[in-house]
Amino acid sequence: MSLRDAIDNFYERLVADAIDATREDTDSADYLTDVMCVALNRLPTRYYRHSIDMMFYLADEELKEMKQKSLAAVKDAREFVREHQRE
Repeated sequence: MSLRDAIDNFYERLVADAIDATREDTDSADYLTDVMCVALNRLPTRYYRHSIDMMFYLADEELKEMKQKSLAAVKDAREFVREHQRE
């Protein structure tokens, strides 16, 4: 097993959830991938090895704040990607 396969960034899950919550019928896969990249680049990283550890040690208020930050980052990233799309 590769070391890269042994860890994950918790924000990836939260950003994907925020994208799903704000998805529009006209969103293409390429557009949403760009949105995810931009949003993740604007958020801190939060690596974990086992998801059960992350959920056990994460306080409810901290999770709520991380979800809010993820949603805000996705909204900003959507606008950024729309403004900078290549024709």
